[in-house]
Amino acid sequence: MALPYELVLGWRYTRAGRATRRNGFISFISGVSMLGISLGVAALIIVLSVMNGFQKEVRDRMLSVVSHVEVYGPGGGVLPDVNRTLAEVRRNPEVIGAAPFIATQSLIARGEDMRGAIVRGIDPKLESQVTDLAAATTQGALDKLVPGQFGIVLGAELARNLGVRDGDAVTLIAPGGQVTPAGVVPRLKQMTVVGTFDSGHFEYDSGLVLLHIDDAARIFRLEGPTGIRLKLRDLNRAREVAAQLTTSLSGEFLVRDWTRQNRTWFAAVQLEKRMMFIILTLIVAVAAFNLVSTLVMTVTDKRADIAILRTLGASPASIMGIFVVQGAAVGVIGTLAGLLLGLAVAVNIETIVPALEHALNASFLPKDIYLISRMPSDPQANDILPIALISLVLAFVATLYPSWRASRVNPAEALRYE
Repeated sequence: MALPYELVLGWRYTRAGRATRRNGFISFISGVSMLGISLGVAALIIVLSVMNGFQKEVRDRMLSVVSHVEVYGPGGGVLPDVNRTLAEVRRNPEVIGAAPFIATQSLIARGEDMRGAIVRGIDPKLESQVTDLAAATTQGALDKLVPGQFGIVLGAELARNLGVRDGDAVTLIAPGGQVTPAGVVPRLKQMTVVGTFDSGHFEYDSGLVLLHIDDAARIFRLEGPTGIRLKLRDLNRAREVAAQLTTSLSGEFLVRDWTRQNRTWFAAVQLEKRMMFIILTLIVAVAAFNLVSTLVMTVTDKRADIAILRTLGASPASIMGIFVVQGAAVGVIGTLAGLLLGLAVAVNIETIVPALEHALNASFLPKDIYLISRMPSDPQANDILPIALISLVLAFVATLYPSWRASRVNPAEALRYE
């Protein structure tokens, strides 16, 4: 089947023969435009994939400690009927794990050193249903939390700051106190360190301690759990499930999902990602609008050809179509090359970066400075598709004005000096 002549001529002009010096220069500018589009698209894909990778890495480390959804008792107090509430939350089809817990704050002391900490009373048998914290603890640490023995599991950074190891004793200072004839005396309880956990998230490793839920209830004089922690099939539906539970649970409860617990951090990441997208899109835009100069020079060089085609019966729309095809071809080739390059680097970045570090004898992410010491990458279709579409649209828009000018060439004027 014969192709439309607009397509054939447009593709021929794209390849821009080098028979003359002018044609060679046009070809060079066209190649630079194509290369610019490719590098811009590749840079966008690589940067956004790395940002997605860091966000996913931090999120996964955070969710190894924080559950997807937490249900708190009225006013932050004890749950009125924990068994009924557990049965109600488990009816939600998205909930795959539920465990009661006690959450409060206290001070942890070791000699003269004292640190503030969040105390979480857990049921060691149910903890694995709601978080991956068991995998982050020293071997068998959660199993050593036996009610009545007052064992405690510390975050690795907190244990390092206090200078304690397994088997050492620390003092837990509960909020409030006991009223005695001598006044209000703080309630103290000596605890035995039975293990530590290292989640890779500094905030929790330096300020979270775990007790058995029965020991926590006894120390803080509570009659039961203060909340229930939930794990969902799809963590991205946490906000939706939290809204469902708010209306389906019997009684007044505070339901909070993981996205709200770290709202500021996630908002900052999303803002940074949008700004990087806008900044790097400008690279693609500059490269795409280089096509304007390429096509203007081509139109000037091909005025005689345009005039001959017009005298042979070509319509202005056909002339315009020839140069639109030329510009669009550069945009499509540049975009496809950028997609291939960007995806190749993004998928293999965990191999490329160590090789560069070894070759340069340098460390881009030193372990003693950064939370994450490797370069993660997570290419997502939601980012890649808009990048490709924007690149193609910019390249197409850049062709419109030069193509329109080509369609307005007067054959008589163009052929006067030929």
